[in-house]
Amino acid sequence: MNFFEKLEKVCQEKESLLCVGLDPRVDSRSPGNAHRSIVEQNKRIIEATLPYTVCYKPNIAFYEVFGPEGLKALQETLTFIPREVPVLIDAKRNDIGSTAQAYADSLIDFYKADAVTLSPYMGRDAVDPFLAKGSQHAVFLLCRTTNPGAGAIQDLQVKKPGNVMEDLYIATAKECISWGSQVGLVVAGNDTQALRKVRQACPDTWFLTPGIGAQGGDMLEAVSAGCRPDGMGILPNVSRGISSVEDPAAAARDFRDKLNGARKQISSGEVYSLRDSRKNRIMKGLIQTECFRLGEFTLKSGKKSPFYIDLRRVSSDAALLAEVARGYAEIIEDLECDRIAGIPVAALPLATAVSLETGIPLIYPRMTMKAHGTGNRIEGEYKKGEKVLLLDDLITTGKSKVEAIEILRDAGLIVTELAVLLERGVQGRKDMEAAGIMLRSYAHVSELLEPCHKLGMIDEDQLTDMLDYAAKE
Repeated sequence: MNFFEKLEKVCQEKESLLCVGLDPRVDSRSPGNAHRSIVEQNKRIIEATLPYTVCYKPNIAFYEVFGPEGLKALQETLTFIPREVPVLIDAKRNDIGSTAQAYADSLIDFYKADAVTLSPYMGRDAVDPFLAKGSQHAVFLLCRTTNPGAGAIQDLQVKKPGNVMEDLYIATAKECISWGSQVGLVVAGNDTQALRKVRQACPDTWFLTPGIGAQGGDMLEAVSAGCRPDGMGILPNVSRGISSVEDPAAAARDFRDKLNGARKQISSGEVYSLRDSRKNRIMKGLIQTECFRLGEFTLKSGKKSPFYIDLRRVSSDAALLAEVARGYAEIIEDLECDRIAGIPVAALPLATAVSLETGIPLIYPRMTMKAHGTGNRIEGEYKKGEKVLLLDDLITTGKSKVEAIEILRDAGLIVTELAVLLERGVQGRKDMEAAGIMLRSYAHVSELLEPCHKLGMIDEDQLTDMLDYAAKE
């Protein structure tokens, strides 16, 4: 039985995907007591969490820091884990030749690890000694990590055949899985866009997914993005969320149950429930923050309107701004572009939030020529020939969008798509089609009217009249 068969068997028997990190936190100033403290702490956690845990992951750094006493404690800790439960030693080793062989002999032969984490940066040479240990062992190779600075390297663009650009972490994932069936990947659970992209590139691969919970990763979103169709394929790792609480058993059970709840939603065909619930939250948020108001308003065109939209207020609510950024990310997730160009002024906070959410760099056109300094028409770094996604908050007509498009195109940038949060009426889409631009809108303004009705802000007749107005505008 190979490693992943063993892992899947335990997952099925325990109805769980939970991986528990064994990262002991004891006073490093008292190395003489380290061995006993680590062993007692780990034994307590293992005994409490064993019914819910499919894999244990000791991070070797928390043992090496105490020298021989710490490593002795690691050896003893591993004797508490039944052989049918896989052990993944988090070591992130990276070297070649005899050094890589020594690492493999140490972690697999001496410590009896079933799997290890490694850095693939030096290529297959650094991994081969581990793969040579046999199919009952596996390696989880770093692909997309949870730390905020990861993008500085992992988001670098790699040129593929045909001058197609690809994120370095995606190219790394594809290369790593070509090394054999013993390879899994480390993919951040708090970066669901990356998780989804790696899953698309590697549909059958197992992922170690740290960062769900403690580092901000949403459970349902991460499971939806990372799980395979069979409900497996990810190992969410929890360390402090279990080891630092008074009742580790309850914490492990609760995390297992939440994981299973998310898996059940997906398997029952509710894959889009997360996106539906987000849209509901955004629509209600726009109403509650008075970005969408009912009444009688005179528009810039001079026309009368029964509602008014001011999306500048979104940036005053941090939680709503984050949800809106994720909403934009959903509608552009299949789009390959080099830059986001936010249209001043209302869209700049939104475009900044989307840039932070997606990792796509931000530029913006100056709608009025800068009369001092550099005289730039476009702020931010860019190169001619790059593909740019134009982003605005709202579209009623296409006038301001066309002005921005002309500025960007005059600079040698390629602009073929526009993303907006709200689409008002039908004229804006017609204007974009005439300009050769594909419009991606997160929602139509009519989708704000039903929540208003449910909140009692308008009655049935008003709802009908306003829907009719929005359809004809």
